[in-house]
Amino acid sequence: MMKATEIRKMSSEDLEAKLAELKKDLFFLRMQHATNQLDNPIKINAVKKDIARIKTIIREKETKV
Repeated sequence: MMKATEIRKMSSEDLEAKLAELKKDLFFLRMQHATNQLDNPIKINAVKKDIARIKTIIREKETKV
């Protein structure tokens, strides 16, 4: 789980790359969950919250400018 302070230190390009990576991870977690291969389903919620944090900070940076 990422902290907001860590995310705010990242550049816009890094944020976009991390967002794409997390979306890909979420897809694979959902696939594992659907096929009953996922050990810890709480990981899905953690990734979703990280995605929301990153999107929020991207939006903050957009409105600052």
